Amino acid sequence: MKSLYSMFLSQAYQDCWDDYNRSVKLKNFPRWDYVILTASNDQQAEGFRRQIEERKEYLPARTRFAAVPDRDGERVGSGGATLEVLKYLHEQERDFRKLRVLVIHSGGDSKRVPQYSALGKLFSPVPHQLPDGRSSTLFDEFMICMSSVPSRIREGMVLLSGDVLLLFNPLQIDYNNVGAAAISFKERVEVGKNHGVYVNGEDGNVRCCLQKKSEEELRKAGAVNEAGCVDIDTGALIFSTAMMDSLYSLIGTEEGYDRYVNGTVRLSLYADFLYPLAEDSTLEQFYLEKPEGEFCEELTEAREQVWKVLRPYRMKLLRLAPAKFIHFGTTKEILALMCGGVDAYASLGWSSRVASSISGSTAGYNSVLSSRASIGKDCYLEVSYVHSHAKVGNNCVLSFVDIHDEVIPDGVVLHGLKQRDGKFVVRIFGVQDNPKENRLFGRNLDEVAEKLGTDLWDGGNHTLWTAELYPEKDTVREAVAAALNLYALVIGEGRLEDWKEGPRKSLCSGFNAADPDAIIAWNRRMADLVRMDELAKAIRGQVPAQTLPKRKALTKIQRHWLEKRLTRADFSEKLRLHYYLGVVLEDENEVQKCFGTIQSEVLEATVRSLSYNEKAHIVKDTHTVKLPLRVNWGGGWSDTPPYCNEHGGTVLNAAILLNGEKPVVMKLERIDELKVVFDSRDMDVHGEFEEIGELQRTGDPFDPFALQKACLLACGIIPMKGHSLKEILERLGGGFVMHSEVTNVPKGSGLGTSSILSAACVKAVFEFMGIGYTEEDLYSHVLAMEQIMSTGGGWQDQVGGVTPGLKYITSMPGIDQKLKVVHVEIPEEARKELDERFCLIYTGQRRLARNLLRDVIGRYAGNEPDSVFALEEIQKVAVLMRFELERGNVDGFAKLLDYHWELSKKVDAGSSNTLIEQIFSSIEELIDGRLVCGAGGGGFLQVMLKKGVLKKQVAERLHEVFMDSLVDVADCKLLWE
Repeated sequence: MKSLYSMFLSQAYQDCWDDYNRSVKLKNFPRWDYVILTASNDQQAEGFRRQIEERKEYLPARTRFAAVPDRDGERVGSGGATLEVLKYLHEQERDFRKLRVLVIHSGGDSKRVPQYSALGKLFSPVPHQLPDGRSSTLFDEFMICMSSVPSRIREGMVLLSGDVLLLFNPLQIDYNNVGAAAISFKERVEVGKNHGVYVNGEDGNVRCCLQKKSEEELRKAGAVNEAGCVDIDTGALIFSTAMMDSLYSLIGTEEGYDRYVNGTVRLSLYADFLYPLAEDSTLEQFYLEKPEGEFCEELTEAREQVWKVLRPYRMKLLRLAPAKFIHFGTTKEILALMCGGVDAYASLGWSSRVASSISGSTAGYNSVLSSRASIGKDCYLEVSYVHSHAKVGNNCVLSFVDIHDEVIPDGVVLHGLKQRDGKFVVRIFGVQDNPKENRLFGRNLDEVAEKLGTDLWDGGNHTLWTAELYPEKDTVREAVAAALNLYALVIGEGRLEDWKEGPRKSLCSGFNAADPDAIIAWNRRMADLVRMDELAKAIRGQVPAQTLPKRKALTKIQRHWLEKRLTRADFSEKLRLHYYLGVVLEDENEVQKCFGTIQSEVLEATVRSLSYNEKAHIVKDTHTVKLPLRVNWGGGWSDTPPYCNEHGGTVLNAAILLNGEKPVVMKLERIDELKVVFDSRDMDVHGEFEEIGELQRTGDPFDPFALQKACLLACGIIPMKGHSLKEILERLGGGFVMHSEVTNVPKGSGLGTSSILSAACVKAVFEFMGIGYTEEDLYSHVLAMEQIMSTGGGWQDQVGGVTPGLKYITSMPGIDQKLKVVHVEIPEEARKELDERFCLIYTGQRRLARNLLRDVIGRYAGNEPDSVFALEEIQKVAVLMRFELERGNVDGFAKLLDYHWELSKKVDAGSSNTLIEQIFSSIEELIDGRLVCGAGGGGFLQVMLKKGVLKKQVAERLHEVFMDSLVDVADCKLLWE
């Protein structure tokens, strides 16, 4: 039954949401002509107007919204406020007929929930994120839930209590614009005794209205049915236009307005306007009904006139089912709702955490809780930020405050409020405290005043509401400290001299002096910070960037947050902040900043290790270095920044000859002219340099001599800045020419030619210039070259081609990668078998002209699960490959090559394409393992043949399928020595 009840309410709310959207978007959809909010004073009314303006795009454009304050800031009662509304409407329209008016009585001080006083309880948070992503308030829920009502009434005025949220199906409203109607539904008598209750007559009209009567009195009056339920007063009423005219007649003259709308009479909507409508009411009893203010002669005279104008009308009882009302009464009730009670409304989408970046069990609304902060049980954060070093006790409510390293005691409310003069007041009181009473943290306030040695009240009632306890400070953080000091003083600790310094505010005066713009701005600020903190936590939690909701451009507050965060972020967080923002904002500039961060951080670490070699000199007239190519077998991509910087890399690769040659050639030649000449035959470019500036200018990916320049800088031949090229060359013993060439290797081969050419360049320079080196020196200088050139690639290629044989290469995490290279020895039989079964196939096409590296790094930086898993698994494959080869198990190696191919496609789907799959498919029965060379997408493929299969058979099959195309078996040989 409970689930069916929830389903009905959920469907009713969905219907209301649909009608709400129609009212906003459709010109002719029935909507309210006026929505009027009553306010306690001009300041609160202005706050209401600001909140409405803030929601302008979410409200029906043809509905007029108004906030009507109590007269002269004097409390005139809910009945007096209703008359103020009628006066306002009459000034606007002169005629109430054909008007649909929604009035929300929201002018209370919210004394029992002081954190909502400044903007009124009407704009207090509701634990619900609306379907359009906004954090909801009571006002938002009212607008949604009442959006279907205009279509159910022809004209008239609907009145609601601003602290009671009604959930019901508006289709059940049946009102014919006669007299009044009270909206009610059944509720347990235990609940009803704390609210108003209607007793229904036989004709469907209300027989009597009972306000906060005991269960015994309710039963005696016949208000309780056999199920123990009553017709509860929800505070929702409908007045006909005729009734509106009659009520307006009381104040149609200035004399009448003065008589009935004032702080002495304080007419009540519920006690004074409803009572005459009940069938069993009598004038004599009416005089005795408990007033909203005090009994007085003026009230008696007013009631006599109210009786005359309203007694002709009756009030129909509209019983709705299923229905529910939620009373936002006290701080204690709100804390209970947020810390468990909200589960009862899960079917409506309510949750203990709304638009908040909070983990654990803490409830929150537009709030951030640092994962490193300490917080107790059953706490509720409201538009607040709890930073990493804060300690918050149990059963606390934090509202509109930032907590940094403070210790918040158990069971307190801490509420920040900016004043119109720019100062801050933070009010602290107990969750159990009732500000209408004379107690604070359970202690008598008169005794507290005596302990503090000062009078807390300037006359009037001695209540917490009016006690001048809270110091006014320049900043919210100072105000938090002052509030905590007050708590310490009350319990017998604290610094009395600090508390006495400067002006103090009461709950009441702080509310009256509040700055509504600042409250709205703080709410907006926290909404912005929540989104940024969610982003940071998503990065830490490895939530894939692509799964996060898209957003608009960053606000000023979010930009400031980002700037501060980046200054203290480490390498990993910094690059991901940019990448994640690029994804959620769909901003390519931020994505590029991610790659720029990787390049700059690694380059910076590289440059720090470089030094100008003033001792180098040319020792040979000419010198040539030839290097082989390499095939990647295991661990490819794990050698690429930022993965290798964060996790280290593991790679297994081997050197190869192509067409019986070492195709990567670098030749250096001394010349007498004091200049540097670069000559690249395969690229058909030639350049001569006599000034050092051009040689020091690097980082342009389109520079045809980027490699040669980077080599001279990395090897210390040319300094990074300054100096004279002529002087350098004189010291070296002459100028020189650098000839580079990669022979008979198609572009985009996937065999590591670019990086191996870098290695050849470094090796040739070292030997030409008489610089001693180790293998490790070669690797580190080539790494430096790669970063200077801004290529962003990995380190496996150059290692694979520098020396013959099979290499197992690893690195530890770190910006400055230190390579450990092990030359793997395998049994002679396994070598022979590999020579026979290893086969290289040319696809006939270059790799596609697309940014493979960018896509792969992006998927990894964005924590795409397939990519992260595959990169980790790929390293394990490299380890297992070495193990299988060292024990001579070539079949096991072949299976791992196949598995690596599947993982490579998870890292980057672009590593394969239709042609590659067709090639593999055409020779499926001839091979045991397959993998692309390099990044894939073209170039060469490598396969392990089945035992007994000849390379000639593969070539014949390829010729048969692909005929005269370039797809063919390559002349390749593993270079062991």
